[in-house]
Amino acid sequence: MTELLKIDLPDGSVKEMPAGSTPYDVAAAIGPGLAKAALAARVDGEVRDLNRPFDGDASLALITARDEADALELVRHDYAHVLAEAVQSLWPGTQITFGPATDDGFYYDVKAPDSREPFSLDDLPAIEEEMRRIIRADKPLRREVWSRQQLIDKWQSDGESFKAEWAQELPEGEELTVYWSGDDWLDMCRGPHLASTGKLDPAAFKLMRVAGAYWRGDQNNAQLTRIYGTGWLNKKQLDAHLHRLEEAAKRDHRKLGREMDLFHLQEEAHGSVFWHPKGYLIWRELEAYMRRKIDGAGYKEVKTPQVMDARQWEQSGHWGKYRENMFVIPDEVPNTEDEGPLVSDEADWMALKPMNCPAHVLIFRQGIKSYRDLPLRIYENGCCHRNEPHGALHGLMRVRQFTQDDAHIFCREDQIVEEARKFCELADGIYRDFGFAYSVKLALRPDQRYGSDADWDKAEAELRQAVVDAGMANEEYGWEELPGEGAFYAPKLEWHLTDAIGRTWQVGTIQSDRVLPERLDASYVGEDGEKHRPVMLHRAIFGSYERFIGILIEHNAGRLPVWLAPTQAVVATIVSDADDYAGDVLAQLKAAGIRTEGDLRNEKINYKVREHSLAKVPHLLVVGKREAEEGTVAVRTLGEQHQKVMPLAEAIAMLQAEATPPDLR
Repeated sequence: MTELLKIDLPDGSVKEMPAGSTPYDVAAAIGPGLAKAALAARVDGEVRDLNRPFDGDASLALITARDEADALELVRHDYAHVLAEAVQSLWPGTQITFGPATDDGFYYDVKAPDSREPFSLDDLPAIEEEMRRIIRADKPLRREVWSRQQLIDKWQSDGESFKAEWAQELPEGEELTVYWSGDDWLDMCRGPHLASTGKLDPAAFKLMRVAGAYWRGDQNNAQLTRIYGTGWLNKKQLDAHLHRLEEAAKRDHRKLGREMDLFHLQEEAHGSVFWHPKGYLIWRELEAYMRRKIDGAGYKEVKTPQVMDARQWEQSGHWGKYRENMFVIPDEVPNTEDEGPLVSDEADWMALKPMNCPAHVLIFRQGIKSYRDLPLRIYENGCCHRNEPHGALHGLMRVRQFTQDDAHIFCREDQIVEEARKFCELADGIYRDFGFAYSVKLALRPDQRYGSDADWDKAEAELRQAVVDAGMANEEYGWEELPGEGAFYAPKLEWHLTDAIGRTWQVGTIQSDRVLPERLDASYVGEDGEKHRPVMLHRAIFGSYERFIGILIEHNAGRLPVWLAPTQAVVATIVSDADDYAGDVLAQLKAAGIRTEGDLRNEKINYKVREHSLAKVPHLLVVGKREAEEGTVAVRTLGEQHQKVMPLAEAIAMLQAEATPPDLR
């Protein structure tokens, strides 16, 4: 009698299948519609090819386009392989390396043959067309297990020096796999893949750009060309993504920052921002707003040093875990002679602080703390420096010098859940003031971490309970747990904001930390008269002022709410006869606390409207002879088609209301 495999299905039923059966066979046995829709399978929790036979009895969940996250990962992986095949088909002698899926697409690193220049944007249309030919050919994607030596021999014989180098480093005993595309092209890959290239939609991808890359990310190695693409399940998704990219380009904070004269960056200070008066005014408004919020929540503001001794960072653990991202400084007077080294080998080391946490522990340690002093909430608008690679810098979003709205709550064990709950509610009010929807995630322990499993169990449970107590552990708040995403010293809650075009930004966080107080010897005297360790809650809401301002600019497409706008209104004249009245309007607006500018230039009013619209001024108050005679203003509001004529006093009252920060209304 033939042995039958027992395959457990998600609905609780069991399908009996002959030995050698595949997930596709199960799908076909259930129905032809499912067999056609199935893209891959989750077998005992592992995503596998549809045509890979079962190893024995197993649980099975078939993956279709409805399982969007898994499906997108699969198709993007396949698009990357089709890209590599297309490039080699068009230009024999091209060497391929690796190409993973990304958050919105895929890329592949390749080296052009010596007979031609590196690949460029001009090559992308031809590559796209060849990719579509391969997809339409519906070539089967077939998995084979090879030995390490087979792989080495194959790549060496084909002149694939990068692949051969990688194969030589693979472990002997590990199962190594290749995937064939038809019978004429293969790549080594763990998989999984779709059943054939025809499962891809030839109209659902687009090659986007090329960039330089180095083999294995090392600038001492050969330079390659990285070809980027975006890939989706269907053309509708692709079109929606391309539309989002167009919107994002219009909203790019770097472009708007120039047009609105807010800030600039330049090589003389890589990754540090030159704030112009209007940009810094936004900063000051945010800072004042946040100070009011944290004062009301019982925080005490402090200021700590920029440079601290390396021994402090060693003790905290950052020197070992984070030193490559720190700016280090020798603690000695540099050599002033023309010859000889600038600094000696004998200097002690200091570092610009990449975060504020250790300094706040040092403040906590000043004087004896009692259990009655807790919770102690220490806040700092702390300027920090991190040694980010030049290529990773991106406007305000990723910088080397930044200021955090940083705070640390030192509390007793019995206060953790309540403090975290209060923070959840504080963050909720702030994000709502700025018009953001958000989701809350709990990032759990990573593989490499400090602290015992018992401490991690407790810290994760406390943060989870705080979200439950705040009423946010539900679908409305996008509640989700993220295995392996915690910091090396603590689990953390994360706030992911959704902007006006659907992008998400991880901004706020609170982390429950029992490690740093132990490493830096922080203690308080308990009710029992004995010393105890406080728990340290690390928390931020903006994250950094720089990045939050960048997000605000893009979310609002530069049209900041009136209370944040650097210039809240411009008074513009139609004719010079109204200049005196315009001066009076301007004076009254300024006296009412409105940030106002006058535009009395001898230019046509349409020219003035266009110019101030580009600068994203919320309101333009237009005055001419009639307005001067009647004591009115014609208000043109940014983004609206029609102007409103109203008495000056009414316009001032309207502007005052809009210019009031949301927490003061």
